[in-house]
Order: sequence, then C-alpha cells, then structure tokens
Amino acid sequence: MSIAAYRETAKPHWRLRAMREGDLDAVMAIEKRAYPFPWSRGIFRDCLLAGYPSLLALADDMPAGYGVMSIAADEAHVLNLCTAPERQSRGLGRHLLRALLKTARDRGAHRVFLEVRPSNPPAIALYLSEGFNEIGRRPRYYPAHNGREDALVMAMELVSGEIDRMPPL
Repeated sequence: MSIAAYRETAKPHWRLRAMREGDLDAVMAIEKRAYPFPWSRGIFRDCLLAGYPSLLALADDMPAGYGVMSIAADEAHVLNLCTAPERQSRGLGRHLLRALLKTARDRGAHRVFLEVRPSNPPAIALYLSEGFNEIGRRPRYYPAHNGREDALVMAMELVSGEIDRMPPL
C-alpha cells in the first residue's frame, strides 16, 4: 500500500452536529476523562438552554469531542473545547475550533476570546497556530490541585474570508 493510500484509509471520519441534551451522558464521560476539574452537567444544560452554539464531534459515529461558545453583539467566547483523551493530537480539536470560528463569523462576531490554562501547552499551541494571541491573564481563574491557577486570555480578530483561507487539516 502506498503512503498516500495509507493516509487516506487512516484518515478519521469526523462529523459535527449540534449538541443536544440527549448527548450529555457522552459529553460528561469525555469531560470527566479529559479534565481534573470538569464542568458539571448543569453547566452544559444551561448553555444548551441559552442557545449557545454547541457542537458534538463524532468520530466513526462515536462521540469524540465537543465545543461550546457564546456570541453576543460582535464578540464570541469559546467556553469549552475538548476532545476525548484517546482522540487527541489527531486534528479533531482544530476541526472543532475552526467550525466554532466559522459559526462566530457567520453570526457577525468580529472578535473571539478564550481562556486556557498555562499548564496546557498543547491547547496553547493550537490556539496560537490558528491565529489567537495572548492578551492578558486572569489571576486564580481555574481550580487546581494546589489552590488556583491563572488563565491566559487569548483573542483573535475575525476578518472576512479568513477562515475560508485556513490551510486544510
């Protein structure tokens, strides 16, 4: 088998769809495996009830990740972006992030913000590679095993057509 043929057969089959309340058991299972301080089911439910854009990623028809974002006026805020630990480092987080950014732009957002733990270098590298810049810190923002951890605040300006020009995965 050629390398090109192998890559094509090894390529994951991802599908994104709107997250629904019926997905919350699967979402919570991923959330609890991925984070030492996971969101509660109630937080996810409240986001869905508020109408926040929320995507579920399916890999071979199994829940593999999700993203939740709020949009108000011309600003969007990525609230949660997660891939199942066993699915990380395969491009799914980037795929989800790009879908959220496209949704933000389509709904009139000009800027997107997010917070990330300084102790999460893979996430920071993803956000930097997609055009986010660090704009500040929120002291003691996240719970941590030994107290609290700061959050890096990152932002990106959405320019018309910018997302369409992103390189393919």
